[in-house]
Amino acid sequence: RQNRAMSLLWVDKHRPKTLDALDFHKPLSAQLKRMVTAGDFPHTLIYGPSGAGKKTRVMALLRELHGPSVERLRAEQRTFKFGTTQPVELTILTSAHHIELNPSDAGIRDRDVVQEVIKEIAQSAPVIKQTGEDGAPAPAHFKVVVLNEVERLSKPAQHALRRTMEKYVGTCRLLLCCVNPSKVIAPIRSRCVCLRVAAPTHEEVCAVLSAVAHKEGVQLPPRLAMRIATGCERNLRRAILMLEACKVHQYPLSAEQPVQQPDWQLFLSATADEVLAEQSPRQLMKVRGKLFELLSNCIPPDMIMRELVQALMRKIPVAVRHETIHWAAIYEHRMQSGAKHIFHLEAFIARFMSVYKKHSP
Repeated sequence: RQNRAMSLLWVDKHRPKTLDALDFHKPLSAQLKRMVTAGDFPHTLIYGPSGAGKKTRVMALLRELHGPSVERLRAEQRTFKFGTTQPVELTILTSAHHIELNPSDAGIRDRDVVQEVIKEIAQSAPVIKQTGEDGAPAPAHFKVVVLNEVERLSKPAQHALRRTMEKYVGTCRLLLCCVNPSKVIAPIRSRCVCLRVAAPTHEEVCAVLSAVAHKEGVQLPPRLAMRIATGCERNLRRAILMLEACKVHQYPLSAEQPVQQPDWQLFLSATADEVLAEQSPRQLMKVRGKLFELLSNCIPPDMIMRELVQALMRKIPVAVRHETIHWAAIYEHRMQSGAKHIFHLEAFIARFMSVYKKHSP
């Protein structure tokens, strides 16, 4: 077990396990504890930006509800068969008290997967134990279904989720996680307690980085901590990964050493330079291959669009920026409605090339 702990990344090794151990948003942690002690825990929608600590709070909340046994997780490769159609395979994390999955990975069959999983766990009797000798609270009398990226579910799947959560409210509770709650239908939001996990401030990120560095016996200069906090865009997960990368790259740490950026961000920045260097059909095909490579490496399309636009905006004249933002918003909206993300990313690049070439001397 000690060797396994040493091999973990810092972001996993030092992840808080209880609500009391969380470093920021103390009022939110206190609210979650009050909800647990009230007895009748409701369906809950937890939303906020990536790296704000949603998943950490969910696991701490599950531990508060059911005790440390929720940390004994096992990964299962489940195959769902619906009629004569192609079976759907999903990876599901389970414990004795909860089940966790990302139903949007099922594609067009997400509605069937949501109904099947919730029906299965709701019909099985929850594990009930009495209060232990150490005075720990008895586990809750219901099982929990954790659904990630709920906003990516199709509208039929969301409506099916709403009906299912009403039907099985007596034996299971839903913990829904998402980044953008506006993409979750109103009937689901109205049946949940909605809790926002805001991104930590730069000072809070620095405090967490200093605590992690202290646990690892690493001297972290305050200026380097603030540079990491600024570069990670208040994404705490990314900040801890960047700190560990800095330590691997150079130790002892110095205040002015380079902060390592993710490879995909550097790749997108180089792609933006190629777009600005030449606007032609041949260059468009070359850029299309790079975008497809990012998508095939599981970089989310909305993140590609955002980072690409930001990289372009830093290097184009002021006269072109307004029109660039205008077309980026249009193609980002179309990308959310469509299925083939590469088409909309490529269309934006083609439109930008046209606009940029028109304004070029």
